[in-house]
Amino acid sequence: MVDLTSTIVPVNPPGASFLSTPPPTAQAAVIVGMSGGVDSSLSAALLRDAGYDVSGLFMKNWDEDDGTEYCTAQQDLEDAQAVCRHLGIRLHEANFAAEYWDNVFAHFLREYQAGRTPNPDVMCNREIKFNVFAEYAGLLGAEFIATGHYARLDHRDDQTRLLKGVDRQKDQSYFLQSVSAEQLKNCLFPIGGMEKHAVRSEAQARGLPVFDKKDSTGICFIGERRFRDFLENYLPKTPGAIVDTSGREIGRHEGLVFFTIGQRQGLGIGGIANSSEAPWYVVDKQLATDTLVVAQGNDHPALFSRQLDCAEVQWVSGETPQLPDHLHAKIRYRQADQRCELARTESGYTVTFEQPQRAVTEGQWVCFYDNDVCLGGGVIEARR
Repeated sequence: MVDLTSTIVPVNPPGASFLSTPPPTAQAAVIVGMSGGVDSSLSAALLRDAGYDVSGLFMKNWDEDDGTEYCTAQQDLEDAQAVCRHLGIRLHEANFAAEYWDNVFAHFLREYQAGRTPNPDVMCNREIKFNVFAEYAGLLGAEFIATGHYARLDHRDDQTRLLKGVDRQKDQSYFLQSVSAEQLKNCLFPIGGMEKHAVRSEAQARGLPVFDKKDSTGICFIGERRFRDFLENYLPKTPGAIVDTSGREIGRHEGLVFFTIGQRQGLGIGGIANSSEAPWYVVDKQLATDTLVVAQGNDHPALFSRQLDCAEVQWVSGETPQLPDHLHAKIRYRQADQRCELARTESGYTVTFEQPQRAVTEGQWVCFYDNDVCLGGGVIEARR
């Protein structure tokens, strides 16, 4: 049985676990964001058994239901309903599709049109799950909201700090980097101190019907479909040349929006005269001329950058730390922590890495850490 009332311990001793869930007070009401998956389902079960007054809420953030194999919303809803019946708790339903379109998807399209590669999951957490959902839960009388994120919260001294999840392979603090402490102060992450295998085992032991359900992958509104097929529904094709780093044209493409820095698959080039058999990678997108620049070889220098720039950084605490400072950073989910120096500039922030970073991508987020504490992050504007 998982104990949610373990003692809070000081930051960062080996093997430390944090109390992501404060002890309940007089049947405190909490609404769990139920996705129909095992993580949110076990979160609801743990909170119920810890003494909270628990109900669930299934969010529909995307209205397109084309009846294809890619849309799992109906099955996910049915799974969430089955779990709530098993637990004997109520399941609310809410449609946040309009808010998602305005605050997440419209930004997603604008970024692609600007030649960048956005991360809508970071935006979705800030704008929908910990904003619109939290407000809606408050209208339903909830004192707390909870999700199945693999992250931890340290609620102490009237402050809330965001911490990495214990399971380093599943840690999702990267996706929470732009959520403020103010948004997190009434949030609970019941499984943040657990590893994935333990979550499935605990769910099975409790008889949860989704204990062996496959984890969802990909961007939430795209599902498992080909990304290119999805984008073609919303963005026009802008054909152009594919050139190598010397400027030699070696092929044609149908639109820069279909490519990202470091991409290898789907380039449609190969067997180039006077070239080796080594794979080709995207190293630049020149929007003004619709030119895609590629380089050959996994370790080509054009794939690597030592510095990047951010116009803004969303600090979890709401306060900018004293800079310059030596921190750790991730430029993508599940990347190992990278040593860096963060400094202020006239136009924002510059990050200088100790080691060159592969495929730094404009539009993605760089997330900063002080050991286990997630400090915040910002959108990558430029690299060099």
